[in-house]
Amino acid sequence: MIYLDYQATTPLAPEAREAMLPWLAGPEGMGFANPHSPHKPGRAAAAAVEVAREQLAALLPPDGRVVFTSGATEALNLAILGRKPKQIVVSNIEHSAVINAARATGAPIQVLEVGADGLLDPDTAFAPGSDIVCVMQANNEIGVIQPTEELARKAHAKGALFVCDAVQGYGKIAAPAEADMIAITGHKMYGPKGIGALWLRDGVHLDPIVFGGGQEGGLRSGTLSPALCAGFGAAAALAKDSMEEDAAHCAALFSLVLSLMPHWQLNGSADHRWKGNVNLRRDGLDVGRLMSECRDIAFSAGSACASGKGEPSRVLSAIGLPPEALKSSIRLGFGRYTTRREIEDACAILNAAAAAQGV
Repeated sequence: MIYLDYQATTPLAPEAREAMLPWLAGPEGMGFANPHSPHKPGRAAAAAVEVAREQLAALLPPDGRVVFTSGATEALNLAILGRKPKQIVVSNIEHSAVINAARATGAPIQVLEVGADGLLDPDTAFAPGSDIVCVMQANNEIGVIQPTEELARKAHAKGALFVCDAVQGYGKIAAPAEADMIAITGHKMYGPKGIGALWLRDGVHLDPIVFGGGQEGGLRSGTLSPALCAGFGAAAALAKDSMEEDAAHCAALFSLVLSLMPHWQLNGSADHRWKGNVNLRRDGLDVGRLMSECRDIAFSAGSACASGKGEPSRVLSAIGLPPEALKSSIRLGFGRYTTRREIEDACAILNAAAAAQGV
């Protein structure tokens, strides 16, 4: 099996797995202890959580704090619902976690439209009275990287806070330095599933949306998992040391894919994107048949969330592709552990299967 679905989830880094193991130990090791308990094993578990928090913060702006959550979906819900906005601005290619959380507030929503390249115009006007602007850093379907710094400064000039879904960019590219809140998750950057975080700039106030024992400074109640936190932190520490190497590796594989698939067209900007994402279309292609015939390759026809429901990609619709093009596009995602040989083999298989369809 050739795994090319890194936008849906990444493999767990061996270093992250090793960091988790002590906190999964049985009674003899006491690694299972509750990090919110005052006894010695509990304090040791709490110390591991704080180490992880510092490791995550090292890849984020310096003037804020990290609040652990169950994932980026919860983090984005906390950022939006916890603020109780009166007027929201979102792009039309945001993740459903942003779109649906914005709808749940009941506040008016202004939707900003991207261009054919998937990029927002930083000079676009925000609706009067907007108090939250939500724009993702790198899109999960087409990999396009938005001008978040310019958009955040514009939001601040209008008196609004800037919320950034940095799930696809965290640990791969520099964090959006001008954002007020940043959502991240472990399993998109070689860490474990079931753990995420919201970074809040100092002075930003939120009301909790989960109630209980008041953990995480009263913002997110619930017992933390030291194992998940440790794995997330270890993945962040590894990313900090290997970011440039990982980016160069993905850029080389990106160029290789384009050279090996000349009859396919790239969706989204070729320049302003994370190069570990290649979204391609081939007119007339039956993607359902392609996926059935290429079962030894794990790839996607869009986001994992939308694909599971059989829904057409609203991201590809947003960049102006006609309905038939939505059904002829695939996403290949790769990263740190993908080899050149895997790319060569996968492209050969995909090209042969597409040619067999006569397109």
